[in-house]
Amino acid sequence: MHARGALAVVLVSASLVSVPRLAHGAQGLTFPPNGENPQASVAQAIGPVRVTVDYSSPRVVRGDNDRRGKIWGELVPWGVSDLGLNDCKACPWRAGANENTTFTVTHAVKVQGQPLPAGTYGLHMIPGQEEWTIVFSKDSASWGSYWYDPRQDALRVTTKPGKSDYHEWLTYEFTERNPDKATLVLKWEDLQVPVSIGVDDVNALWVDNMRTDLRGWAGFTWQSWQQAAAFCAQNKVNLPEALRWAERAVSDPYSGGEENFQTLETLSQLQALNGRADEAAKTFQKAVNHRTASPIQIHVAARQLLTRGQKQEALQLFQLNARRFPNEWPVHVGLMRGYAATGDRKRALQEARLAVAQAPDELNRKSLQAAVKTLEQGKELR
Repeated sequence: MHARGALAVVLVSASLVSVPRLAHGAQGLTFPPNGENPQASVAQAIGPVRVTVDYSSPRVVRGDNDRRGKIWGELVPWGVSDLGLNDCKACPWRAGANENTTFTVTHAVKVQGQPLPAGTYGLHMIPGQEEWTIVFSKDSASWGSYWYDPRQDALRVTTKPGKSDYHEWLTYEFTERNPDKATLVLKWEDLQVPVSIGVDDVNALWVDNMRTDLRGWAGFTWQSWQQAAAFCAQNKVNLPEALRWAERAVSDPYSGGEENFQTLETLSQLQALNGRADEAAKTFQKAVNHRTASPIQIHVAARQLLTRGQKQEALQLFQLNARRFPNEWPVHVGLMRGYAATGDRKRALQEARLAVAQAPDELNRKSLQAAVKTLEQGKELR
């Protein structure tokens, strides 16, 4: 077919298959996007993973052409289409307008539960009234779906469409965002198409980043080693290496190691998590008796013991706090909690009244006044 004939085929092709227009002219001129479909981008972090969708966004009503009720099944046909170019007789929809809609992930993810390596993909869709197929193509640089080749598919998954509030412009949004997963949703007119994106072990990726950071300038301060170790302890990941990090935070001169409440308390946690209970107990006692330990730090450590159900140990720590820092905030609050937890409500009430008088602000004062009433009524503190 002659070039002029091929162009004619493109011009009469169905919806959203407008003729490509170069972004720059022969003299370097920049033109508006083809068909007045503005370019858009949406990005979302899932842990350290970054997911980005770049697309061109058509609208429902274009000038005098009101296409409401004619988008799905007409402008965007159900199933695949013959676009009349490059022998693509079963082409998916480009999931937007103009150039390829692209989907980029910085790390491997799972889409609808199926693995997809890191990279940039051409995003295509096969619409269906009951089910949609989402296509990730290794070819991300072509115009729309004209050059779509199923042999370039990296992944195909299916999803169920649903009703949406009205969207004049085709829009991609991230919804249901969680630390290890999010849902990407295409919304246009009154329809939405959700696609789940998940990361198998997001904490392992965070740890990988920390490991890399600790090889740079961050590795010359005890705070970095302590914070990395504390993250692992809190999330119960990478425990053997995290123990070594905690040890460096305490004593490694090349890492700026420093013995203080924070480094010792973190080291104690990781010794316990690595099955070294006796060492953990000794290190914990060293931490709470260290000259750097503040009344608030000791109070928080005792509250953590309460959370773990270690009531007597918590009370002993609250009492230690009172001996070291008599009448300092929040010593009486801690004693109130400790006595209440171990069933001594009379002494808990005495400490609660002392704490009210010592409260540093109105919010704490009101909270403690409520605790006094609770104890006076013979009820348990929450």
